[in-house]
Amino acid sequence: MLRYVLKRLLWSIPTILLVAVSVFALIRLIPGDPALLILGDRATPETLAALRDQLGLDRALPVQFLLWMGNALHGDLGQSIRTGEPVLPLIIGRFQVSFEIVLPAVILSAVFAVPLGTLAAWRQNTSLDIATVAGATLLLSIPTFWMGLLLLLLFGMRLGWLPVVGYVSIGDNWLAGLIYLVMPISTLVIHEVGGILRMARASTLEVLRLDYVTHARVKGLSETQILLHHVVGNSFGPTWTLLGLIMGNLLGGIAIVETIFTIPGLGRLLVDAIFARDYPVIQGCLLCISLFYVAINLVVDFVYPLFDPRVAAS
Repeated sequence: MLRYVLKRLLWSIPTILLVAVSVFALIRLIPGDPALLILGDRATPETLAALRDQLGLDRALPVQFLLWMGNALHGDLGQSIRTGEPVLPLIIGRFQVSFEIVLPAVILSAVFAVPLGTLAAWRQNTSLDIATVAGATLLLSIPTFWMGLLLLLLFGMRLGWLPVVGYVSIGDNWLAGLIYLVMPISTLVIHEVGGILRMARASTLEVLRLDYVTHARVKGLSETQILLHHVVGNSFGPTWTLLGLIMGNLLGGIAIVETIFTIPGLGRLLVDAIFARDYPVIQGCLLCISLFYVAINLVVDFVYPLFDPRVAAS
């Protein structure tokens, strides 16, 4: 197991380096002069030269990359051009807001979808299975922005049960904070339940066809005992991998939900930075989202051997 963990950690180093290079190159591939785009009509030769020097744009690309990486390793991602705030504390504050939405959404989606998908596979080709698969397909076909708008219209404007705009931190007022997060979390849960349910059903069906399940039936074990002791744990591995991917995808693509519900999260920060041509913030957001994705995949890899010991032995 220790060898497996060390191997995964070593493999993450080139992945992180590739992520850093990709983020750096992506910003540099944006058409136009960043300094000129930032200054706009206020640009003069003197201000352009000063801003290029501030951003390090007057140096060779390899030098720019090495300087940026060195500063990033020391926790310095620069300063926001728009507000003058340090980028890293700004990103951390917004990350906490997004994480308050993404983590409960993934957990609730798994709590609803995994048992239902397992039950549907156990009762394959019955009315329960057909209805479950049809419902999952329907939920997957509804875009998150459309679901968010429907919830906003129904529970916010029509019924008036939940606030339409604004945000309250859970740390400031936990009850009000939870009320403001109900609709954003529900939007993500409704959308993600479909994918998790289908994965849980497919992996359970695969396990139910294996020889050791047949052997357990021959031994006289009840279907409930087989399901609880031989199927559930062994079928959860692929679903666990999907949950990690979903968490990374949600954190990187939550901007739409945060925009609909006016939540000051990381996705909203990235969108605002793109419109404002705030390159240090854009670069910092992309780097942090990518590193979070790598970290989530590492956690998934570390936990996966608990469901399938053969992975650690390979």
